[in-house]
Amino acid sequence: MLNIQKNDKIELYIDAVTSEGSGIGRYNGFAVFVRGTVPEDKITAHIIKVSKNYAIGIIDEILEPSPQRIESDCSVSKKCGGCSFRDMTYDEELKCKLSRVQDAVSRIGHIDFKVEKIVGAGEINHYRNKAQYPVCIENSSLTAGFYAYKSHRIIPCRDCLLQPAEFEKGIEAFEKWVAKNSITSFDERTGKGLLRHIYFRKAFGTGEIMACAVINGNDIPDKDYLVCALQNAFENLKSVVININRENTNVILGDKTKTIWGSDKITDILLGKKFVISPQSFYQVNHNQCEKLYSLVAEYADLQGSETVVDMYCGAGTIGLTLADKCKNLVGIEIVPSAIENAKENAKLNDVDNADFICADAFEGAKEVEKMGLKPDLVIVDPPRKGCQKELFDVIENMGAKRIVYVSCDSATLARDLAVLNEKGYVLKNLTAVDMFPRTPHVECVAEIVKE
Repeated sequence: MLNIQKNDKIELYIDAVTSEGSGIGRYNGFAVFVRGTVPEDKITAHIIKVSKNYAIGIIDEILEPSPQRIESDCSVSKKCGGCSFRDMTYDEELKCKLSRVQDAVSRIGHIDFKVEKIVGAGEINHYRNKAQYPVCIENSSLTAGFYAYKSHRIIPCRDCLLQPAEFEKGIEAFEKWVAKNSITSFDERTGKGLLRHIYFRKAFGTGEIMACAVINGNDIPDKDYLVCALQNAFENLKSVVININRENTNVILGDKTKTIWGSDKITDILLGKKFVISPQSFYQVNHNQCEKLYSLVAEYADLQGSETVVDMYCGAGTIGLTLADKCKNLVGIEIVPSAIENAKENAKLNDVDNADFICADAFEGAKEVEKMGLKPDLVIVDPPRKGCQKELFDVIENMGAKRIVYVSCDSATLARDLAVLNEKGYVLKNLTAVDMFPRTPHVECVAEIVKE
């Protein structure tokens, strides 16, 4: 029988954090998760949920604050689902993230490897180059912000500390257009209403900005007014588009995008190379940390100029193209057609003539490379959060690849995949964590894996 019940108030000492950023304390050996806590906090917690293996509590009182606790600099961080670490020092955040990566490698991957380094960010605020704001409109008054933790309740926030400061002016431009035209917002319950999300992208290397209205319809009224308002808001506005999403889904973007002013894409610069970004392109959200991440990939790739490189999950080709002048042949594989078109355009933009791109999922694309008779010396994988298909590693092994550089946004699935690769004789040689998303619970990793 459990020794803890809902509505209990208990004392806890917080000694770790979860992958979602909640503090972990133990009550008679039973795990209790509490958001907004910091390692070394001593608190009383009000229990709001009890399950078989854990309980969830909220802070009732902080009895002894951790030496690493600080006052949050954001007025909505305790309500919003975005930032989990605004109550602790940045040094402690990095320590927590490094510990989580080490724990995954040891506990999930069962690999004896010491993860010694995390690359911190020089700037922990205003670093995101993309913002997607859910909206609610009542009586022609626009509310834009972010969803509360694990809900679809919008927390109003125009000046998020993670976003470029000028995005707030973009929200104000949409606000004027909404009020003038009595625009409605999409209602998930009824499927009616026009405006679903407001979406901005900024290319930090050039300053160019794209504004996008995600709509439940085929067009918007008074386009000229919206464009004019956005031009007044953004000095470097290069693109205004509408994205059509008429599906009853949590996916933000639909498949079809119309350009209503300017270009259908913006251009950024990474490690001296130019990259075009369309609304649906996958592109790392932190420009400066992305350059550090890609520099690590180049270090672990250790190319000498004669190699064939296969870049799986290549997106708009960013990782591979930053390496193209260091290898003989480059093949990129990506399932999103618009991203492949961007990758081809990026190759031309940078005068890269040794790159080919295949539109397919990683597994099918790898088989295409196999049919082409190419023998990759290096395979780069940068999969989504769910990691790689297990069968993909069979294809990589059959192609005879001796080296893999694995870029991961989830250390748990990376560790799982490292265990699979280890069974095939691929050994982890280097692994570095990179804090791409300061103040949030996410952490990126780059691993060098070699066939022995």
